[in-house]
Amino acid sequence: MQTTQSENLIEVRNMVKYYPIQGGILNRVVANVKAVDNISFSIKKGETLSLVGESGCGKTTAGHTLLRLHEPTSGEVYYKGVNLFALKEREMKPYRRDMQIVFQDPYGSLDPRLPIGESIAEGLKIHHIGSAQERFERVLQAMSRVGLQDFHALRYPHEFSGGQRQRIGIARALVMEPKFIVLDEPVSALDVSIQAQVLNILKDLQDSLDLTYLFVAHNLGVVEHISTRVAVMYLGKIAELSTREEIFEHPAHPYTIALLSAVPIPNPKIRRERIILEGDVPSALNPPSGCRFHPRCPFATEICSQEEPELRELMPEHFIACHHPQEGTSSGGIKTS
Repeated sequence: MQTTQSENLIEVRNMVKYYPIQGGILNRVVANVKAVDNISFSIKKGETLSLVGESGCGKTTAGHTLLRLHEPTSGEVYYKGVNLFALKEREMKPYRRDMQIVFQDPYGSLDPRLPIGESIAEGLKIHHIGSAQERFERVLQAMSRVGLQDFHALRYPHEFSGGQRQRIGIARALVMEPKFIVLDEPVSALDVSIQAQVLNILKDLQDSLDLTYLFVAHNLGVVEHISTRVAVMYLGKIAELSTREEIFEHPAHPYTIALLSAVPIPNPKIRRERIILEGDVPSALNPPSGCRFHPRCPFATEICSQEEPELRELMPEHFIACHHPQEGTSSGGIKTS
């Protein structure tokens, strides 16, 4: 599945993140929430890999664990050939300059007591970068790149709209001059018109600064606009991974096909066959045996409940974890392959 090490900026290998549940008189670990369960993928320099799936599938946890905002349970993440999970905290500090994050909530991620200029400069202070004047100039430059004015630096977060606050979050990441940014649903809390503005800013910045993105989202319309490749997650596992064109034109996993059937078509004369998945998403505390999607899959057979499918290459650059891959179309139709 992996391309050669020299082509990739990020290599994620068998990453696992469990959250222990404690109980009983002795407060022992009695179970684990399997938020991210043995996933692997790579991200090439300059591209955007999108992680998509329903709420609770583990995509945000995957992004946070990759950056070690949450400590991993096991696995490896390589950045420029260095295993980040093997580093001590003080050894991680230089790499945190290169790897930034834009959080989903543009208000909750900002300190309401600080002017936004100080919030943006906080990372520079922590890493002892430049003099006070140099930090101020870098803050203004980062603000300018996302469409904010110099005088905004003295204002507080409550004085800005949601779209402006998300621009502040992007500027805070940019000021560190990173190579890689995790975008954790950066437009999900914004109006549609503002979403387009923020997405265009992100694409322009990627082109001008040669940035690499991991884009976490559940809105497939947004994903189609910004992605180079797409990884579809279900209950802590990657179900399908391929190029944007292949995922949207020729999805193969029944779950991917069902997700795409829910995407609206901006043409009232075209009708898409809507696929309704029965049942609820199982709990990550006790996921189903075999394929985790099998209780809701219309094509499941006995092997699906007994044997967990491995992520295998269905065709060049198209990987799928399914015993019965389908031939889907962008219009949502399905026929068995």
